[in-house]
Amino acid sequence: MTAPATFAVALANETATANLMADLALLLAPGDVVTLSGDLGAGKTFAARAMIRYLAADDALEVPSPTFTLVQSYELPPFPLLHADLYRIEDAAELAEIGLDPLPDGVVAVIEWPERAAHALPPDRIDIALSHRPALGSSARAAEITGHGRAAAQVARLAALRHFLEHADYDLARRRRMAGDASVRSYARLYRDDGVVILMNAPRRPDGPALYRGKSYSAAVHLAEDIRPFVAIANGLRAQGLSAPAIHHIDLDNGFLILEDLGQVGVIEAGQPVPERYQMATDLLAALHHVNLPRTLPLLGEASYTIPEFDIEAMLIEIGLMLEWYLPDRQTDPGDVARDEFIALWHALLARQSPGQTWVLRDYHSPNLIWMEDRADINKVGLIDFQDAVLGPPSYDLVSLLQDARVDVPETLELAMLGRYINARRATDSNFDATAFAENYAVMSAQRNTRLLGTFARLNRRDGKPHYLRHQPRIWNYLNRSLAHPALTVLRDWYVAHVPPPQA
Repeated sequence: MTAPATFAVALANETATANLMADLALLLAPGDVVTLSGDLGAGKTFAARAMIRYLAADDALEVPSPTFTLVQSYELPPFPLLHADLYRIEDAAELAEIGLDPLPDGVVAVIEWPERAAHALPPDRIDIALSHRPALGSSARAAEITGHGRAAAQVARLAALRHFLEHADYDLARRRRMAGDASVRSYARLYRDDGVVILMNAPRRPDGPALYRGKSYSAAVHLAEDIRPFVAIANGLRAQGLSAPAIHHIDLDNGFLILEDLGQVGVIEAGQPVPERYQMATDLLAALHHVNLPRTLPLLGEASYTIPEFDIEAMLIEIGLMLEWYLPDRQTDPGDVARDEFIALWHALLARQSPGQTWVLRDYHSPNLIWMEDRADINKVGLIDFQDAVLGPPSYDLVSLLQDARVDVPETLELAMLGRYINARRATDSNFDATAFAENYAVMSAQRNTRLLGTFARLNRRDGKPHYLRHQPRIWNYLNRSLAHPALTVLRDWYVAHVPPPQA
């Protein structure tokens, strides 16, 4: 049985309380339970309100006390949240009547007056006991935070995060939630009088059990499982003169970073790609791929970080997500013979491709590209979310950019940028083979979009993130564009025979 984890913190005012709740919110996930106890006026409802407003990224959000309604529900960007007040509960059996026994799946529950139903509380939870500290001021409080069961690790991480922020002199900074991504990482903007920075919370965590020759999915396909690759690649990109964020403070062991904020302007506007910005993003890739890049990068005086190779085995495991997740999601089973044929076709196709390698940032698309008007040329393109970088074919990142899973990139723009990239490479390398590159572009498109169909089905089914399914029709269209290439004819026939389109 896991021992509880506990720490205490003095809260000088309401801002300090709001910061504590924001820091905790950064670490929460669906299924978590947070209780708030203390005397009348101890600040329980204020603490809950601060957390809800932080998660909503809306300081003015109306968050009424649930004293009379007993439960208030919120559909917040990261997850649904229930805010409950049990003060008027006479018996724990009443929890079923108000929808708290059992707690709904996939929500975070914040419960005031938990002692009114102490025996019905889940064993895995975070308890926050608030108390007055009048000697320190009328709004001063003390909080004792205790994690029980699986939540003990979260509370220990919260204590480490608070220590990190204090050491970096950002403990008093105002927090504002940022949208996350499909990973376990979470982000916040920190505001001080001298500017704004970004806090990254990146807990070490493999993506899935050890199913691939004793490796997790993330290890098998070379996805970052801790923060070290991000640090190494960020410094490597900056060493090449590119606009990756500077790293101001680092806790490698716990996975906390404070980063330069590159801004909030992207390469799309009103949901549409901005051609000028796509031109610069294309030129950046052409310039990067022209350079002989190192495979090994320094990492804060530790052992150097070696960028892994995006080998055929890793690509096949990614492709296999279609068999594992997409086809079952579409109630389709091609059978063992067809499955083996699918892998064999892909292995043969990948083996024919040129082994030319460069840094592949892997998610080089609109959510991860920041537009900085005040910089020059390709440095206008700010780079984030590159910790999964591998050594692989230069066409891969161009596919990521021009066949964006989340944005409709017109085929005319895609073809124009493909031609722009090829012309730039020809201008600096007389041996650049445009025909071979175009074939590899089609192959990497098919590989990436096959993987994405499986990935988004997995995010829906395994991780409870159905909103990714809305992108599948777009991915399907990109996939069919690439399968039209003559080099993929046999593979296209397999897809026609066995792969149904996504639901509209």
